[in-house]
Amino acid sequence: MKVSYCNKQTFRTVALMAVACFWGISGSGCAHRGGCAEKISPAPKIPQTFLMDGHKLAASKQRILAGDAALQPAFSNLLHDAEKAMTGGPYSVMNKNTTPPSGDKHDYTSLARYWWPDPSKPDGLPYIQRDGITNPETQGPNSDYTQLSKLASSMETLGMAYYLTGEERYAQRAALLLRTWFLNPETHMNPSLKFPQVVLGRDSGRKTGVLDGRKFNVIIDGIILVSDSPALCAEEKAALHAWFSEYLTWLKTNKLAQDESASKNNHGTFFDVQIVHVALFAGDTAYAKQIAEAAIQKRILAQIEPDGSQPEELARPISLHYSFYNLEAMFYLATLAEHTGVDLWRAGDSRIRTALNFVAPYSDPACKWPYKDIHEASRMRLFPLLLQAADVYQDESYRQMVEKLPLAERKIQRENIVIPLMN
Repeated sequence: MKVSYCNKQTFRTVALMAVACFWGISGSGCAHRGGCAEKISPAPKIPQTFLMDGHKLAASKQRILAGDAALQPAFSNLLHDAEKAMTGGPYSVMNKNTTPPSGDKHDYTSLARYWWPDPSKPDGLPYIQRDGITNPETQGPNSDYTQLSKLASSMETLGMAYYLTGEERYAQRAALLLRTWFLNPETHMNPSLKFPQVVLGRDSGRKTGVLDGRKFNVIIDGIILVSDSPALCAEEKAALHAWFSEYLTWLKTNKLAQDESASKNNHGTFFDVQIVHVALFAGDTAYAKQIAEAAIQKRILAQIEPDGSQPEELARPISLHYSFYNLEAMFYLATLAEHTGVDLWRAGDSRIRTALNFVAPYSDPACKWPYKDIHEASRMRLFPLLLQAADVYQDESYRQMVEKLPLAERKIQRENIVIPLMN
């Protein structure tokens, strides 16, 4: 992919005065909160994010500027994470210690999470499956998957911090990370997932590895949040769109990707989440709508029983995690589908809501999950689902269920500022 670059510029870091005043930063030139409030009467610009609720994010920014103490723990925690993100990376597929079968380190590759060396073989090959148990070898710090995960986390953090504070340094750091992963000829990733979740001794990549690309969902909204900053010039923004357009073509046409699309569990749902989001960002709303419409039968009705259970996920050895995981994907997909005019929230007798109702009682730690679970998922996974459901379905009983979750953990979650956020 040809990429053109604009001239580098240096921009002075400017903190938003009202935020500085509220958090007690010296030198802000604001004597008291009342004085700040007078300066922030214009409503914040609503970001045109696809997954994050831009209206909610703008409302949260207004509340933060006005001194709403209820958001202070979550906002402080976000800024703490943003400072760490300022020193992380840059991340690149070139940092890995192995070379893909193509011989080109610009190609993405990863190892299958639940596959381990065979202890009965001298060289451990071929690897054998231990479903639900992560092989730490797959999570190495320089692996492509770990590098991509860190990039996604940093982009969400820096994007939110920039939008909420206006501090250019956050956008500048995000721009550096984006250039390194997507644009620079020496360090960029090719726009495909050719060798994902390799099982050593068995294959050079598997359809299930296309799931790794869900991290791009997080990155896309991060790009949008910093798009008003001069940190990225017009040519660079166009180059990012071109990269994702090429990646969309790969998702539409590659056999690995299409095989993953045929999956009947969380892999299939997350494939739809990924391709719909990429299509929206690439400007192909018609294709995104086509996938969203098909999801009613292909995902929602096919995967969720009338009682709300998800048989494919309950069959796994960590069934609570996967019941949450696929439901999270359903929520993401329904959120993205709103941008195409398709209502998945109420599709198929509101089957997504029924799936939530199946797991919602387990927000109460006293409720024991009755299915096979070799290690239990955090009940805090329900926090954003219940918050979003309360808004979507206008049902306050979901907020009452939230109260059963630990208050100390609830207060610091970013979902207090905006939902949904992808893990």
